[in-house]
Amino acid sequence: MVFLTIFEKNIKNMKKIYLTILILFVYCGYSQSQSEKSLKQGQYSNPIFAGDYPDPSLLRDGKDYYVVHSSFDYYPGLLIWHSTDLMNWEPVTNALHKYVGAVWAPDLIKYNNKYYIYFPANNTNFVVTADSINGPWSEPVDLKIGNIDPGHVTDDKGNRFLYFSNGGYVALSKDGLSVTSELKHVYDGWKIPREWSIECFCMEGPKLFKRGEYYYLTVAEGGTAGPATSHMVISARSKSPLGPWENSPHNPIVRTNNSSETWWSKGHSTVFEDANGKWWMIFHGYEKDYYNLGRQTLLQPVEWTKDGWYKISDNIQTDKPIAKPEGKTLPEFSLSDNFGGSALKPQWKFYNEVENSRFKVANNTLTIEGKGDGVGNSSPLVVVPGGHSYSAEVEMEIEGEATGGLVLFYDNKYYSGILADQNNILANLRGWQFPTEKNTHARKVFLKLKNIKNTVDMFYSIDGKDWKKIENSVEVSGYNHNVLSGFLGLRIGLCSIGKGSVKFKNFVYKAL
Repeated sequence: MVFLTIFEKNIKNMKKIYLTILILFVYCGYSQSQSEKSLKQGQYSNPIFAGDYPDPSLLRDGKDYYVVHSSFDYYPGLLIWHSTDLMNWEPVTNALHKYVGAVWAPDLIKYNNKYYIYFPANNTNFVVTADSINGPWSEPVDLKIGNIDPGHVTDDKGNRFLYFSNGGYVALSKDGLSVTSELKHVYDGWKIPREWSIECFCMEGPKLFKRGEYYYLTVAEGGTAGPATSHMVISARSKSPLGPWENSPHNPIVRTNNSSETWWSKGHSTVFEDANGKWWMIFHGYEKDYYNLGRQTLLQPVEWTKDGWYKISDNIQTDKPIAKPEGKTLPEFSLSDNFGGSALKPQWKFYNEVENSRFKVANNTLTIEGKGDGVGNSSPLVVVPGGHSYSAEVEMEIEGEATGGLVLFYDNKYYSGILADQNNILANLRGWQFPTEKNTHARKVFLKLKNIKNTVDMFYSIDGKDWKKIENSVEVSGYNHNVLSGFLGLRIGLCSIGKGSVKFKNFVYKAL
């Protein structure tokens, strides 16, 4: 009996100890996860542009900030975004409407009260101009010079130059619309230690500014994708915009050190002073486990050393909360669209050339004429999602022999989603398309995609309220550059395929 009493007491004590340990474990785990996710007042967390927004080029114009990104084969191109606090952004206008090929890293600048965007496409470089940031923007002017990633700079006398990714520059005319010299190579970049895991040396993305007596040249090295530790931010300075350039002792200014970090392949930076005299760096990076979101836009403060170099403060990390910049907050922007008005909102893009005669917006309806015989050659209308989990839904009406669809689209070879013809629901799994629910509707139907951390379920509804999941789902983490190349991210697309047209209404996007 004595033994049993002692045993029972020990069991009770062990239970108390176990319960205490369990409570502490749960609490600590909860506290840690909450502290990582929650933000104190006056803080922000990266990204500032969630989703496929690569190669950011930022212009501060007084108290206003404008950003433009690579737009590749999605047109209209060169979407300009506006902010007054660097946190909240609204689309302004597209600066490029004429198809000139895949648009890579641009540079947005202002010179003598005129706005310019320099950008490479189709093995040459172009410039578009405007007297107002809101447009209208000019037709693209071919500068008739190769290389990529143009970066504009002026000297103290107003002479204009354009740098390229190869470390060379050319002189520009006073109006900035033509090249007036041969290319001269003046910068070799920063030597990357051979033992580092990188994709390639691949110097790119020159961005230039002047502070005090020095001009500063910021480039990216290491390769855009590949290993997590590839891309990095490199800095150099000179007392002339034409060199010679001295590399910073703090290089690399920003780099992913190992694959356990949240943000991979960080690079392609614009360094700028805000309206309150503080300095920042805007750049891009891939998110661990969400490579298919593309390169997302990130922001970090920089500090200046006594000897005139900029660097990242030791207590700043890309994936930790950071003190917000000051500024007036804009209303929150939403991807949802009821297709009001008479024109598409600027966030919508067609894959490849825009055919204005193919679509119209009227009476809260977007009508798109059918094209091609499948998703890949239908030139879908796409928009960039952000975040790890979301849903997207739309109402459709099929006219003629068309097929309409709601898909996740990487490019014209890689996509998946749910579609509908006159009577049937179709599934498309990585290009394999087939009827999955027959005789479900009579030309009118609602479609929905629900993406939960890269697992996508697909639904349809007759009334927009009672949703039925089809049996087919798809996993989409492999839709990324390291697998497929192309430098792209996965986008939500509206398809109109075949003979006839599709009417779209009430596109609803929700972060989950």
